[in-house]
Amino acid sequence: MADQSVKEQLSGYRQSIDNIDAALVHMLAERFRCTKAVGVLKAKYELPPADPTREEYQIERLRRLANDAHLDPDFAEKFLNFIIKEVIRHHEAIAAERGGANEKTA
Repeated sequence: MADQSVKEQLSGYRQSIDNIDAALVHMLAERFRCTKAVGVLKAKYELPPADPTREEYQIERLRRLANDAHLDPDFAEKFLNFIIKEVIRHHEAIAAERGGANEKTA
């Protein structure tokens, strides 16, 4: 059975994890607010929802950042790819709502 100091230490770690999770949710919400504005702009000017060149650059950049932060770059890439797919889905929906003829390019 763990003594009280171990329980307190575990509780402290869990509180930090909870705080980080909350910060991540707020950061993702802000990111998606920005990408929604990008989607509106793309739809307005009939630009494609996906930008493969930018996506490739961002993946390479995030992999470097992850490596520098001692985070598995493969995990970071999977995470970014998940976000990119969701952003493209949103951009496609915005274009469809505005009657644009944009099609997915990635």
